Amino acid sequence: MSLLGGCCCGAVRYETSEQVFHQTICHCPTCRRACGAPRVAWFSVARGEYRITAGMPAQFRSSPDVTRTFCGACGTQLTYAHSGSPDEIDITTCSLDNPEPLAPGDHTFTFYRLAWDSGDDGTPQYAHTRAEG
Repeated sequence: MSLLGGCCCGAVRYETSEQVFHQTICHCPTCRRACGAPRVAWFSVARGEYRITAGMPAQFRSSPDVTRTFCGACGTQLTYAHSGSPDEIDITTCSLDNPEPLAPGDHTFTFYRLAWDSGDDGTPQYAHTRAEG
């Protein structure tokens, strides 16, 4: 089976395997700006398991090591790829047709959490990355 998703307007569609990892909610300022939201839910898959099935996403470098993709028509943020992890790609959880089964397992970059976003759901909280704690 595979997970299916795409952008808000339907111009870009993708599929990926259900073998996901690093389900998280990111609070970093770059993710917040890219999505226009106080936090963003992501999950990771092996890069070879992610396939565009319709359309072609636009891309931009949000930092020297990061490339993000989004729909050029409606702006929906789709992926995040870091050059330091070339074998994986992160996908916005809520771009899935059915995001419900992929609940985040932690929060990352909580150092940047907005003061009015209390959202403690009982999952582990990392001030920066999982490795940095």
